[in-house]
Amino acid sequence: MDPLTDARDLVAERFPDATWAILTGSVLGPHRTAGSDLDIVVMREDGPGFRESLRFRGWPVELFVHTPQRLAVFLERELAARKPSTHRMIATGVPLAGDPGELAVRCRRALAEGPPPLTGAERDRLRYGLTDLLDDHAHATDPGERAVIAAALWTDAARAALAFAGGWVSHGKWLLRDLRELDPRLAADWLAARDDPAAFAADVLTRGGGPLFEGYRA
Repeated sequence: MDPLTDARDLVAERFPDATWAILTGSVLGPHRTAGSDLDIVVMREDGPGFRESLRFRGWPVELFVHTPQRLAVFLERELAARKPSTHRMIATGVPLAGDPGELAVRCRRALAEGPPPLTGAERDRLRYGLTDLLDDHAHATDPGERAVIAAALWTDAARAALAFAGGWVSHGKWLLRDLRELDPRLAADWLAARDDPAAFAADVLTRGGGPLFEGYRA
């Protein structure tokens, strides 16, 4: 199947009034799998904006439909949260109709510059969260609870490692991709720590400023 042809036909059928539309995501690159979907971002002058999942010619499709105002809000929120999902989609997208032009350039620039530095309060919140999870993990006696705590500790430690290093903080598969981009050895250590993440999390915590419990106030 040809993703670009099918995506263009879908946009022409569903959004003839689109200002621009792009195809993005893993279907275009080396991460493509048999289950990759068509991630399509659509810009229209008039609302409503929405997200929709559907199937088209055998493809699973994710539509991200925006107006200029809605997209501006999304991009601003992503920068504040350090989770640049929409920035990545626009920065790497291939035009299907029209062209996002300068917006794509701005998104690529934002990705290259990275997120804003952590504030003291944000750093302390991460330190406190890891400290609390490490304590729970160390003292858990129920095997089921210990497994749940370990899972949370493992993922939170990776997010904290990225945040402490000034990187973007993603979720799912992008969490591993961002760690590999930051430090391939760190990413390998994280994967190896999946079943017993305490030592990895403790090392991340030390590099982030050390444990924090007594005196923490939010």
